[in-house]
Amino acid sequence: MIESGEPRRLGVPAPEARLRFEAEQRKTGSGPGRRLLVVDGDPAFELSFWCGTCPFLFQRLESARQTLSLESVQERLTGTLADPDDDGVIDAFHAVLPEDEYLPMLLRVEPRLVVPGRPGDYFSGEQVATWGLDQFWGLPQYPHTPYYRTFETAVDASAHLYEFVVPMVPPTWNTRERVEEYAELMGRGTVPTAVAVSTLDVCEPAVGGPTDHYRHWGLTHFLLDGHHKLEAAASGGHPVQLLSLLALGEGLAQEEERARLPALRAQSPSARSLGN
Repeated sequence: MIESGEPRRLGVPAPEARLRFEAEQRKTGSGPGRRLLVVDGDPAFELSFWCGTCPFLFQRLESARQTLSLESVQERLTGTLADPDDDGVIDAFHAVLPEDEYLPMLLRVEPRLVVPGRPGDYFSGEQVATWGLDQFWGLPQYPHTPYYRTFETAVDASAHLYEFVVPMVPPTWNTRERVEEYAELMGRGTVPTAVAVSTLDVCEPAVGGPTDHYRHWGLTHFLLDGHHKLEAAASGGHPVQLLSLLALGEGLAQEEERARLPALRAQSPSARSLGN
């Protein structure tokens, strides 16, 4: 954590926003639909289910095919951002976001690229230890996208915070020349800035599940800008800044839990030993 700003009202009415959070419409009497992150009218990601006892989730859908980078702030974001309340950058993304209260947080991260099912994958590691395998498929949850792990820390004796940076499109879609340009800049000491809209989901299994029972705080940053930067940073072991705009009206977390987030994010990172 570098610094957090004050919550501020951002965005435009949901129908006008390029990115918005929605509840899937289902037939009357059939229960609540999926929580969705929608980009330009198309469902892009399925999010953790409403109940809060189901496993934490971000799952890329077939219609997630574009990023939300803005040319007007590219030069500014090529370098280090000094202030989480930088009006020039935040205002540039105003029309992209749905109207809500957002908490700006400026983070310094060293991203590690994770491929689902391979070493370091949260969904086949920590999550399975708590919830077990999916009862129907007999498999771990599958996010359908590579993603970046950046930070984790203890919340208390019965809860742990996990942080993820999720690209809108897979790193394999990135332009190789741009990734190499950022890698060269970072190699010379430049720390560029990425921008994300973020949610906090606090999920806890129902009583009677596997023995490793605790609350998973999932802090998910969906990249608006910075796909090439994150890949370059992960490939070369370099740091990158992340301007996170935490949507306070979204996510599965209580107000007091969201209020704790800046202090938790300022803690030293610590991994949780399985079963502890």
